[in-house]
Amino acid sequence: MMKCLALAFVTLSTFAASFAPIANPKQHNTALNAFENELGAQRPLGFWDPLNFISGPEVTQERFDRLRYVEIKHGRISMLAFLGHVMTTQGLRLSGSIDMEGTTFASIPTGLKAFSKIPDAGLIQLFLFIGFLELNVMKDVNGTATCPGDLRNGKDFGWSNFSDEEQRGKRAIELNNGRAAMMGILGLMVHEGLTGEPYVLNSLLGYPSNFNAGF
Repeated sequence: MMKCLALAFVTLSTFAASFAPIANPKQHNTALNAFENELGAQRPLGFWDPLNFISGPEVTQERFDRLRYVEIKHGRISMLAFLGHVMTTQGLRLSGSIDMEGTTFASIPTGLKAFSKIPDAGLIQLFLFIGFLELNVMKDVNGTATCPGDLRNGKDFGWSNFSDEEQRGKRAIELNNGRAAMMGILGLMVHEGLTGEPYVLNSLLGYPSNFNAGF
């Protein structure tokens, strides 16, 4: 509960910060002029940097690309997390057991409650597997990336079949879907921690999801 309250506080603080006055308008305008045509700077907000992460004349394209890569990576993780949350809420589980003691995947609840049911050895394996992917797989190993988030590592996967305009459009779609997913999974986590019902719209419309019923 305290973790979820902390998440809610951080979310509200970030929201409030977006309305805070800009300390140095000249520095903000410098960043605006430098990055207003970058991917993701689109209507209705345009170039939006409420916390001034890339304000000031000392900000480089390299720093912008690094922040954009982090944003894309978090968006991809959040899309997987949101989809996984929805699918497991519907009751879809892997068959078999998660450990040698016979703990079945079907016995693991959805959402935050799952962490209390997954065996410690399983959590350690998850941590190590994610670390392996982060350090050895999900990165620009060959240095051939053409844009932030390009992890093809020399392979094409049909990407060259699209025009430059189509490629930019698909990158924008991924970026926006990732942004929506980050807000979505955060909302599910906060509502689950506060009320036990992450799908708050279902409850408001009179169709409760019966989240984790039976666990």
